[in-house]
Amino acid sequence: MARRASYLRVADDLRRRIKAGEWGVGQRLPSRAQVAENYQVSPAVVQRAMERLIIEGLLEGRAGSGTMVRAPRERLRMVRSRHREQRGGSPFRADMKEQGRHGTWESHSRARVPAPDRVAQRLAIDPGDPCVRTTYEFLADDHPVQLSESWEPMAITGGTPIVLPEMGPLAGMGVVERMRTIGVVIDTAVEVPRPGRATQEEANLLGISVGDLLTRIERTYYDSDGRPVETADIAVPDVRWEIAYEIPIGQPKG
Repeated sequence: MARRASYLRVADDLRRRIKAGEWGVGQRLPSRAQVAENYQVSPAVVQRAMERLIIEGLLEGRAGSGTMVRAPRERLRMVRSRHREQRGGSPFRADMKEQGRHGTWESHSRARVPAPDRVAQRLAIDPGDPCVRTTYEFLADDHPVQLSESWEPMAITGGTPIVLPEMGPLAGMGVVERMRTIGVVIDTAVEVPRPGRATQEEANLLGISVGDLLTRIERTYYDSDGRPVETADIAVPDVRWEIAYEIPIGQPKG
């Protein structure tokens, strides 16, 4: 986005200052009023920024003591948020940047792959309809982080410059940005997380053992008309990463 939400900008800078050692583990941050004055924002904005960093595991709130810097986790936390798709470019690369890591990936696409029943059901198409199937291996600082298998109906992308997700001028930009260039506006993502066990192939790619716990995420993107336009199966090794969902709570009107 050209302009990020104010609380995300405050969270970015607080994250940077924490990682630079401005506040040590167990040390209390200034009051919300002080931080708000420093950044020239409202206390409500600061509260949301700190809540974001609590979700990420960098801060913790203690009753009667304020907000403290938390001891590092053995497992890293991957935050799934509506804002991850609104930052422009690749959401994964942005996620890893917030962790202080360099995010990259390897991919392989095949066009005109017949949709299996499970994919057809999720994309509201007929079984056997042609899709582009793309497999991904996502890396952080050259270490495997997650795997993904993505399906896009060729009825939507066929004959356009974005038919192959990782080729052409928009390679690496993410589904939301790519689809927007052909007039498909994605405004909803539905994710269904489930526990799973690593297969031999997954274990080899992720550098874990066969049977290790995974978090499997079934994700589907919908456009503004409610049409499913992409679906993916994501596998995250539980031993290294925990998944946290940021869920905005609307305030009652009046």
